[in-house]
Amino acid sequence: MFTGIIESFGTIKQIRSSGEGRVLHIGCDLDLTETRVGDSIAVNGACLTAVSLGKNGFSVDMAPETVDRTTFKNLKPGARVNIERALQLSGRIDGHLVSGHIDGTGIISSIIRKSNAVIIVVEIGQSLALDMIEKGSIAIDGISLTINRCSDKDFEVSIIPHTADITTIGLKKAGDQVNIETDMIGKYVKKLLMGNVSKNDALPGGISGGKKGVSLELLAKNGFL
Repeated sequence: MFTGIIESFGTIKQIRSSGEGRVLHIGCDLDLTETRVGDSIAVNGACLTAVSLGKNGFSVDMAPETVDRTTFKNLKPGARVNIERALQLSGRIDGHLVSGHIDGTGIISSIIRKSNAVIIVVEIGQSLALDMIEKGSIAIDGISLTINRCSDKDFEVSIIPHTADITTIGLKKAGDQVNIETDMIGKYVKKLLMGNVSKNDALPGGISGGKKGVSLELLAKNGFL
């Protein structure tokens, strides 16, 4: 689990094929003394497992599913990436809850400076758009951001100078592809309300689901309204 608050830049030093998957060797100046082999590290928002650690970087394995669903299929040595270590529950959650499981990708359609902020518009498919709301949370390449505006084909975020300085978002240009993770809580709520709940699945309060999902009638019947 992550927060979307980026800790460091990383640089792709080497990309090695492993069947349909890949192994990334990433250089970074992040202090990894408390990180162990097997720990999760988010790279551009994707939760990956550290398979080796060194003084100046680490290596991670990527399964074929990760390669197919993310921008990593186009990654080249020398590329800069965002790095975040896994969340410690004793710390503050300054961003939002980010699983590190990428839902899909988007393409930056425009970047416009407005006062001290940069407005970035990202084109997406409708399946991703259904999981977004205005002023909701979104992770772009692992960066926790707030959606200013969204439609069935794109969404808009504002980037402050600090975020642009310490993450790869400040290096992006129109036409670049980015990893997208939508808000996990919203996805669970949508699944319940749209009826994708098995009759055998127990809901809060002992309510059973069904093909029609959770309706106002069902909630009222069980004392929730």
